[in-house]
Amino acid sequence: MRSEVRAATRADVEPIHALIVALATYERAAHEVIAMPADLEHALFGPTPRVFALVAELDGSVVGFALWFHTYSTWVGRHGIWLEDLFVLPEHRGHGLGKALLVELARLCVDNGWGRLEWNVLDWNEPALGFYRSLGALPLEEWTVHRLSGQTLRALADQRTAARNAR
Repeated sequence: MRSEVRAATRADVEPIHALIVALATYERAAHEVIAMPADLEHALFGPTPRVFALVAELDGSVVGFALWFHTYSTWVGRHGIWLEDLFVLPEHRGHGLGKALLVELARLCVDNGWGRLEWNVLDWNEPALGFYRSLGALPLEEWTVHRLSGQTLRALADQRTAARNAR
């Protein structure tokens, strides 16, 4: 079997989108995927890309991906990478593709002088947690992720409009 990790191209948009749906299904959240391939293509290859992707191929077929974007740490004083998604189809695990994707992301950090490679892991995903621990990754147990989206995001944004109108 021949494996390769490389930067995504426009031709990879459909396979990456299918992998995103497979990841969401694995994480029991397929109903939350509203992004379409066109959204992904615009984000990755539009006029001002702010998100990037690597793909993992096995014998010429895309079977895994890593989607990431830049972060910045005020404490470290450097950019870093936020790994939004890392996924290899279950039937293609065990070939080192997940590790190869992370190795490439780590190389990008080191080569560019970026200080961190960070990501979230669902607390029930023991196989992933064990895999990341085996690489030396440490959980940040004191930190809790917070999120605004949908109606709550709009409601908070509307407070600015309401405050301006009150003046």
